[in-house]
Amino acid sequence: MPKVIYLHSNGERTELDVASGTSLMLAATGHGVPGVVGDCGGVMSCATCHVVVDEAFANRLPPLGDTESQMLDYTAMPREPHSRLACQIVMADALDGICVRIADPQL
Repeated sequence: MPKVIYLHSNGERTELDVASGTSLMLAATGHGVPGVVGDCGGVMSCATCHVVVDEAFANRLPPLGDTESQMLDYTAMPREPHSRLACQIVMADALDGICVRIADPQL
């Protein structure tokens, strides 16, 4: 099963095995990963699952869509070049080992 690494602002890491087809937001909220809020449940209406994708994996993701891009303009932490919403990153074998830094703050 592919693995995701969530990096926390305090330097800690949370590693999870995530089934292909599961969003990184659902994986985080389902396992109680602190910092990933996901208030809207993954429908891109809250931006509380903001993460910054490690550069090595950024080009493996589908392009940023218009709605996701607009939501990233309203995040609590300023947007960065590889900012994404975890609800829009769907785990696949090609993403095994993906590392994402959890935005701080989310709210």
